[in-house]
Amino acid sequence: MKAAILGRKIGMTTLYTEEGKQIPVTLVQAGPCPVVKLRTIENDGYNSVVVGFEEVQDKKLTKPILGQFKKNGLKPHRLIKEFRDLEGNYATGDVLTVEKFQIGDKVKIVGTSKGHGFQGVVKRHHFGGIGMITHGQSDRVRHPGSIGSSSYPSKVLKGLRMAGQMGSKRISARNLEIVEIFPEQNLILIKGSVPGAKNGLLEILKG
Repeated sequence: MKAAILGRKIGMTTLYTEEGKQIPVTLVQAGPCPVVKLRTIENDGYNSVVVGFEEVQDKKLTKPILGQFKKNGLKPHRLIKEFRDLEGNYATGDVLTVEKFQIGDKVKIVGTSKGHGFQGVVKRHHFGGIGMITHGQSDRVRHPGSIGSSSYPSKVLKGLRMAGQMGSKRISARNLEIVEIFPEQNLILIKGSVPGAKNGLLEILKG
């Protein structure tokens, strides 16, 4: 992996090129992310860089998490995440910033999709509904219909699309393009939309 950083989705806006072309973009507040710990093959069986994101008060963290920052003389951060096999040499206390990325880079964005609670099959799976309101039936329009399998195999098959929890899942969007970077504000502008709601936490991965 060439580079990685943690960020928070701010929202979407429109960017205009010099030719007047309109581009929808997502603003992401990315970093700075201090290196909290280094994992090595000798000690942990694999290589990774553990980073933090967003400073918080000591009382916001549990003692084990807070101890990781205190041990290395770092300010406590809200989120801790490790990235494996990053290119380059890192040391505890180093800071990852948006300068690791360049305009035109293709990145993968990982976030948590919007949660919609418990939903029926029409909204969750785009069913058309039974639609049959004759023969005395008037209250089954948005229901899934029969879920059985006749006399064989006489059971409900696994994976059948039904009502249930919708959203709040880990989603990855690949090959998204970086169209602008503002290092002073720790901002990255990404073409198109990215997973999650406003203020949602994101992982930005390159390579």
